[in-house]
Amino acid sequence: MASVRMAEMAISADPAEELVALGLGSCIGLAIVDRTAGIAGLAHVVLPESNQTAGPAGKFADLAIPELIKRLLALGAVQRRFETALVGGARMFELSGGLDIGARNEQAVRTALTLAKVAVHAAQTGGNQGRTVRVHVGEGIVSSRTAGTTPVVLLPGRPGARAGDPPRAAAVRPVGAIIGGGRR
Repeated sequence: MASVRMAEMAISADPAEELVALGLGSCIGLAIVDRTAGIAGLAHVVLPESNQTAGPAGKFADLAIPELIKRLLALGAVQRRFETALVGGARMFELSGGLDIGARNEQAVRTALTLAKVAVHAAQTGGNQGRTVRVHVGEGIVSSRTAGTTPVVLLPGRPGARAGDPPRAAAVRPVGAIIGGGRR
């Protein structure tokens, strides 16, 4: 299992691997899958735009999406086969002034995907609870779990898998496969 922490992204072509972003509140977990190639990527986007601020590409929607796509293509994925799922974007705190960073993050990710000509296929966003997203690389399954509930399959994966089925367990693998956030 590769745990993708805040401002990080990971890609994999290992069919036994599972990419996971835990505790997504206002952050967006963006999963992109190319089932035919058996390649998947996951970014844990923290903020909508970089505004020329230094930091890891995975931190900002305007930088994370192009970088994640670039890394997927470099591994052999084909953009026209991309399937995407968004998870998170919750309004975790009631702040004065109507600042809803979760909604802003979701909109920024959607805008960056539109600019890259990549469609959103599924989303579980908004609300006021944290979520976890899991990407089962070999099966192409993307699932989301809201705190205290059972997982929901957003992208059902390879033929034979059905939406709503619980995903099969994937082999556990060390976090060393993470790309971004200064580690490789």
